[in-house]
Amino acid sequence: MSSPDIVSILENSKEFDRVRKEQEDILSEINKLHKKLQATPEVVEKPGDNSLARLKFLYTQAKDLSESEASISNLLINQIDALLPTGPQGQTRRRIGKEGNEQKRKRVKTESDISRLTPNMRSQLEACASLKGEQVAARVTPRNADKDEWFVVKVIHFDKESKEFEVLDEEPGDDEESSGQRQYKLPMANIIPFPKSNDPSSAPDFPPGKHVLAVYPGTTALYKATVVQGPRRRKTEE
Repeated sequence: MSSPDIVSILENSKEFDRVRKEQEDILSEINKLHKKLQATPEVVEKPGDNSLARLKFLYTQAKDLSESEASISNLLINQIDALLPTGPQGQTRRRIGKEGNEQKRKRVKTESDISRLTPNMRSQLEACASLKGEQVAARVTPRNADKDEWFVVKVIHFDKESKEFEVLDEEPGDDEESSGQRQYKLPMANIIPFPKSNDPSSAPDFPPGKHVLAVYPGTTALYKATVVQGPRRRKTEE
């Protein structure tokens, strides 16, 4: 039993606890929204109300977190299984074939994970992978942070197995600890793609009263805002 193996298990255990904590927070928000809708179901008919959209977003996050929990659980089971003694001869065989066994477990796990995905989830993963090189809105603070921080960042890579984005903040602010570019690894729930600039139809409709993220002029920082007036239609196609 080696120290690096134990350290890896402890790190994955911390990540497991973090995912469970996020699940509890999401469940709490869902329950609050359920109570609101049960008490005043007519609220969804009011202009600008986003209760149903918010509920869908929360359920999507809950689903992603559940899949992350399952992936981390399988990883921890495999790590602990590799450390359990099976007798002198069995232990020797395990060490000799450890690399091959690890590769086999990884391959079986990946194939199993892919086969379990629904067509909708596969499509969502492909859409995330296609964002490489694109600018997106990203929440770089944890869910339980006192203040949410959103920035415009560039997608470097998307890992389909861990369902994590690797992004780059190309223009960190003056208050950053270092003046260089900063990289983050973020879950899918922390990323919001921008509409395609060459496809106006991909932009969602933001009616007055809608809560949105807006960009501070001349920066890559985002802030929460409320739409006061919708877009004005021009006579030209410019």
